[in-house]
Amino acid sequence: MRIAFTTVGCRLNQFETDALRGHAQHGGHEVVPFEAEADAYVINTCTITAQADADSRQLARRAVHRNPAAIVAVTGCYAQAAPDRVAAIAGVDLVLGNQEKAGLLLALIAFHKTGAPTIQVGDMAALRRMDADAYGPGIAPDRTRAFLKIQDGCNYRCSFCVVPQVRGANRSQTPDRVRAEIARLQTGGFPEVVLTGIHLGTYGRDLTPKTTLPALCRQILETPDGPRIRLSSLDPHEVTAGLIGLFDTGRLCRHLHLPLQSGDEGVLRRMRRSHTAAQFRSLVEEATCAVPGLAVSADVIVGFPGEDDEAFRHTYEMLDGLPIAGLHVFSYSRRPGTDAATYPDQVDRSIIRERSQALRSLAARKMRAFRECGVGEAVEVVVLRSRADLGVLEGLSDNYLRVWFTGDAELIGGRAWVRVEATTPDGVRGVLCPEPRIG
Repeated sequence: MRIAFTTVGCRLNQFETDALRGHAQHGGHEVVPFEAEADAYVINTCTITAQADADSRQLARRAVHRNPAAIVAVTGCYAQAAPDRVAAIAGVDLVLGNQEKAGLLLALIAFHKTGAPTIQVGDMAALRRMDADAYGPGIAPDRTRAFLKIQDGCNYRCSFCVVPQVRGANRSQTPDRVRAEIARLQTGGFPEVVLTGIHLGTYGRDLTPKTTLPALCRQILETPDGPRIRLSSLDPHEVTAGLIGLFDTGRLCRHLHLPLQSGDEGVLRRMRRSHTAAQFRSLVEEATCAVPGLAVSADVIVGFPGEDDEAFRHTYEMLDGLPIAGLHVFSYSRRPGTDAATYPDQVDRSIIRERSQALRSLAARKMRAFRECGVGEAVEVVVLRSRADLGVLEGLSDNYLRVWFTGDAELIGGRAWVRVEATTPDGVRGVLCPEPRIG
C-alpha cells in the first residue's frame, strides 16, 4: 500500500508516528507525503485543546477529500477521548485508541471498506496495562535522529489537561530495555537519540526496584562512543542537581525544555501545577550558571482563567529577567472535561491575543540574544540535511541551534564541529573546524 501519515500534537505523538512509518517501510509499503494520493491515510491526533480536536477533524476530512477510495484511519488521543465523534466524520473508516495504535499497520492490512467505520478503543483499565513501549524506536524522516519512548502516561491532575484520561497512568520501560534499544541505534549509526515521554521526569517510579531519570542517564552515558542523548520536556521541580551534573559528560545535550505554564504563583496553584514560579526562577539561574551554553526553553499558557494584568506581568517580567533561549506560547482555550473549563473569570480572547503577541515578541528577542552569545564558539552538530537551495548543510547543535555551514554531503547523518561566525534570522552560520581540545 501507499500510506500517508500526519501528526497533531506533542513530541511523543511524533515519535509514535515515526515508529509506525518505519514499521510500514519495513513491511514493504510505500510511505508517501500526506498531501499525495495514497491508499491509506493515518491521522495521529491530539486532544490537549479544543483547537487540537478541530485540527484533527480537519485533517481527516482533507484525507477523505483527497482520495475517497482510500482507507482513512484516525488514532491517538482525540480518537481515544471521542471515538464516536471521530467515527461520525464522513469517510473515516478506522478509529483506533492509544492502546490499539501500535497495531495500526495490521489493522490497515486487515481492513476492508464496508461503509461503516470500525472502532477499536480500549478502556482506561486496558491503557493502564499497556506496555510503555510497543513501538521500538521512532526514526525521524531525515534518519539522522532517533526518538525513543521510555515513559508513557501521567499520574498528575493539572486542571487544564486531559492527558491522564487518554494516556493512562505512569509506566516506564526498564533500564535494560532502554540501553538495549540505544545500543541497537548506535549500531545503526544514529548520532543522536531523543528520550521522550508524556511525563519524562517521573521515569522509573513505577518500576521494581524504583529508579530515576538521572540514574538511567548515568547508565546510558557510561557506554563509550555512544550517540548523544537529548531529553524532551521535564517539569521544573524534577530537574535535580544530579541531572544537571550530567551535562559535563559532553554527550547529554545542553538543552532543557521546561513547561512553566505561568510565572504567577496564584495561577500555578489554580492550574494545580507541582512547581512554583520561584522554583523555576532558581532552576534557570543555577542551571545556566553551571552549564555554559545551556539552552533553556519553556512552555507558557496565556489567558488561563483568573489571569489578570498583574498575573501576566509576573510571567512576563520573570521571563524577561531570565536567560531563556526560547518560548512556546499557547493561548488558553476551554477544554471540555477539565476543571479549568468550569472556572469563572475566563479571559477575553482579545486580551489573550494581545498578551500572546507580547510574549512571542519577547521570545524572538531572547532567541536572538541566545544566538548572539554563541558567536565565536565551536559547537558539535548533527548534520541533518543538505539545503541545495541555499548551497549549505543544515545541522543541529546540542544546545538546539540551527547551524548553516558549507561542507560535503557525506557529512549528512553524522556529527561535525562548526565554529559559529554570525547569526541568521532562523539560526546561526558557521564554518567547519577541528574538534576543540579539552583542558
